[in-house]
Order: sequence, then structure tokens, then C-alpha cells
Amino acid sequence: MVRISRRQHCRISINCSLYAFVCAMVVVPGLAADSLFNGTTFDGWEGDINDVWRIENKEIVGGSLSKKQERNNFLCTTNRFTNFDLKLRIKLSGTKGFINSGIQFRSERVRDSHEVAGYQADFGAGHDGALYDESRRKKFLARPPESFLEGDSQEDEWHDYRIRARGNHIELWVDGIQTVDYTEVESGLPSDGIIGLQIHGNGVAEVRFKDLVIEELP
Repeated sequence: MVRISRRQHCRISINCSLYAFVCAMVVVPGLAADSLFNGTTFDGWEGDINDVWRIENKEIVGGSLSKKQERNNFLCTTNRFTNFDLKLRIKLSGTKGFINSGIQFRSERVRDSHEVAGYQADFGAGHDGALYDESRRKKFLARPPESFLEGDSQEDEWHDYRIRARGNHIELWVDGIQTVDYTEVESGLPSDGIIGLQIHGNGVAEVRFKDLVIEELP
């Protein structure tokens, strides 16, 4: 039997108490949120994984830096989401043409088309953090202040993107800065839909996504 002194016993008790306190205070990632991408396969996703979308270094990659992306293309979830808080990291690179990407949500594939219709959290020079209505109303619903757009996110760098949609309230953040706080006033729009990752057409560009984590909200 190992004997310990009273002083050692007190230290052990204090350490155990501190450990219990820390455990109670720490929110463990993954308990309230789910990963949308397992890092190795396209399980849970559908799209053109032969020519446009691929997996590299546990990242979802769309487009190419060696050839032009002729038209918009989307990699979409097979599951639908209504109210959620989505966080991800995005990196956009390009050499020619329109260098742009975005994240679709509460969206639908357009039948017999390459397009996806619904809300888009836009990303690209002049449009970082804007809310666009892709292939539906075809207009910007909300844009960040010009002071934010003047300091556009740099290409070839990772940026944090957050999308929170609850009821008719939509909020967007880029690198921790809120860019959009929008309340939908039009009735009859779908309250749920797929999530889609976009590489925009008419550019020699590549977009990368990683650390996609979603928390579904009541």
C-alpha cells in the first residue's frame, strides 16, 4: 500500500477540485455541433466530384488554377437544414476572370440546370460577407458597410466565415466581424434547404473549404 502525507492528500484534493471546475466550465467542441465533412470522403455531399470538386489535405477543393471554370458549380449536402449556426474556413485563389465563391443555404438545385437557388453568403473581392439571392430574386439582399468592403479579405489566405439562420433572421460574419444582420420580409420562401459550396463561373479560380461545423438550432 502506498502511503501519502496529509500535504500530498490536500494537493491531490485541490487538483481534483480544480480539474472538476475546469471541466465544468469548458464547452467541449462537437457536443452541440456536427461536422459536415469527415475530411476523407464526400459522404453526405453530392455534386461533380469527377471534374470540379476534390479532396486534398482534408479540405474540399473546387475549381482549378490551370483552366477556366466556365459556369457556376455547386457541391451540396444531401441533408436539409432549417435553423442553424454554420462555421467554416474558406480560402479563395485566382489568376484571371471573376474570382468568386459563396455558401448556399436554405437552397434547392434548379431542375435541369447547373444552378442552385436560394440564399448565398457571398465571398470574393467587393462582395465579402454580402447576402445574395442566387437564381431566385437575383439580387443582393444585404451588403456590408463600404468601410468593410474597402478592406476586402485577401486572396490565398484562410478566412473564417459564420452563417446563422433562425426563422426570418439571417446573420453573417467574416473573420469575426458581422457583415450582415438581415430580416426577411417576403413571405412564402422555403424555411429549409440544402447547403452548397460554390465555385463561380467565368474565372480561373480555386476555392478551398475546411473545418465545416454546424449546430442546428431550435
